[in-house]
Amino acid sequence: MNDDAFSIGPKGIFVSVHLTPRASRSTIGALTETTDGVSLKVKVTAPPDKGKANQALLRLLAKSWKFPPSRLNVEIGPQSRWKVVLIAGGKQSELQRIRNWMEHRDV
Repeated sequence: MNDDAFSIGPKGIFVSVHLTPRASRSTIGALTETTDGVSLKVKVTAPPDKGKANQALLRLLAKSWKFPPSRLNVEIGPQSRWKVVLIAGGKQSELQRIRNWMEHRDV
C-alpha cells in the first residue's frame, strides 16, 4: 500500500487522518486505503465535544512522534472524522522519522 497519507509541502508535513473518538483506548493504527486515498487510522478516548477529540489527537501524535504539540494543528476537517493534520515546518528528515516510527512500532 502506498503511504500517501503523508506529504510534505511549503508549510510542513501533512498527515491525512481518520479519527475515531470515544474509543476504549488511544492508539495510532495502520494506514487504511479508501476511495478517497490513504489515511492514518487514529483512535482517541476523548469525545468529539468542543474540540476535545482534536486536542487528544494532536497530543497523541506529538507525543508518539516526538514533536512539540505547538507545531501540530488540524488544518482541514476540525468537525469531521476525516482530517488533515499539519506539522508546521516539518522537514524531509522528520517525515522519514515518522515513517520509520510507523514501520517499527508495535500495533
